[in-house]
Amino acid sequence: MVRGTVAIIGAGPAGLTAAYQLALKGFKVTVFEAGRSVGGMARSIPLWGQLVDLGPHRFFSSDPRVNGIWLDVVGIRYSMVSRLTRIYYRGKFFDYPLKPFNALSGLGVVEAARCVFSYLAAKMFPAASEETFEDWVTNRFGRRLFGIFFKSYSEKLWGISCRELDAEFAAQRIRKLSFFEALKSALFRSASTKHRTLVDEFAYPHRGAGAVYHEMAERILALGGDILLSTAVASVHPAVDVGKQAVVKFDDGETRAFDHVISTMPITQLVNRMGAPEDVRKAASQLKFRNTILVYLRVIGESTFPDQWIYVHSPELLTGRITNFRNWVPSITNGVADTVLCLEYWCYHGDEIWTKADADLVTLATDEVYKTSLIVTGSVKDGHVVRIPKCYPVYATGYKKYLEPVQAFLSKQENLSVIGRYGAFKYNNQDHSILMGYLAAENIADGTQHNLWEVNSNDEYQEGSKISATGLGPG
Repeated sequence: MVRGTVAIIGAGPAGLTAAYQLALKGFKVTVFEAGRSVGGMARSIPLWGQLVDLGPHRFFSSDPRVNGIWLDVVGIRYSMVSRLTRIYYRGKFFDYPLKPFNALSGLGVVEAARCVFSYLAAKMFPAASEETFEDWVTNRFGRRLFGIFFKSYSEKLWGISCRELDAEFAAQRIRKLSFFEALKSALFRSASTKHRTLVDEFAYPHRGAGAVYHEMAERILALGGDILLSTAVASVHPAVDVGKQAVVKFDDGETRAFDHVISTMPITQLVNRMGAPEDVRKAASQLKFRNTILVYLRVIGESTFPDQWIYVHSPELLTGRITNFRNWVPSITNGVADTVLCLEYWCYHGDEIWTKADADLVTLATDEVYKTSLIVTGSVKDGHVVRIPKCYPVYATGYKKYLEPVQAFLSKQENLSVIGRYGAFKYNNQDHSILMGYLAAENIADGTQHNLWEVNSNDEYQEGSKISATGLGPG
């Protein structure tokens, strides 16, 4: 017996998790995905005979619910990957997570001394307010280390000054890490000083990050659910009265009614098209998303450097991150000898780079990767470009004052849940989005009252489990 009908807008990690959990509990689910494949930003694509992701997508969680879902879907078809990531800054490579001795020795004696004195000055005279990303990081590392290891990369990613970036980004991504904590970790390698987001090992599916969501989609279909690709939703209209159905409207004017709607479409688009009050729409208009351009390069032969990805902090290079897919798991190469690199560029719709021709972007990326000396000049033999609009919610200073009225309005809507990076305006990793989908399904199926807005908001994660090579174990 069908317990109810639920529409899920978007087939990314959050939407598919919600659909899968609801299908398991007897609901008839219909997933509407505007794109041609499932997985959202975590999907994998075939390229030059190999499999690649949309940039680096590692999976790690300490939440037993999230880990349980992931393992249920993946089974034994994954390997543990030893993480190696570094920072590239002005011709030199630095360990990431930052290791004080490595960082200071790489900077040279004079600059290292300046960084130490800058750190001590920040401890003695900290910024009184930590409302901005710049103040938050400077208070923990000092102004010089902030300028070297945080400023350039962050401003590339967000397209605004670190003085205009809200400290919430630091609270979510850097959390309690400090120069002193990094120093203790480097000296003593204590588990108590290990930073949660900088784990040394992570689980990765044998067929790419997107394999999780392909398998999830297959299970949804097997449970009687529907997944409609290339089907964009124009607008959502929640129930006006208790007990009534919500309506999903499509571009051709067709409408379909459901007992509940779960939306992962951009929150700005959702609010603008559902007839929200003017003050709510005005607040939503102040929320911005950042675009990503991925430039893939086919490089002759096997990898010449060992990192999974490298953060590019050098301000003279436009790229912000370089992923090396050769260094994840051997199975995604399909036996092909060449290496696939991916260079990321971030921008807004109005920026010149967003409309550059693919050939020009490949030339740009090729020139920039040669400048790093990571690969031999002349070794790039092909390129491919993928553009992803609205993929990073921008935490501009004061963004919460605009988000709060939007959240308040959406929270009052009958039969509507908003989740995911786009839907909730949250800078989620996969684990956050999976948890949002899981909790949204529980709210609908079991009558729980989880506050979905609180996911990825607290400083501490729920401890309890971790995935290892042999499955789920204690955290």
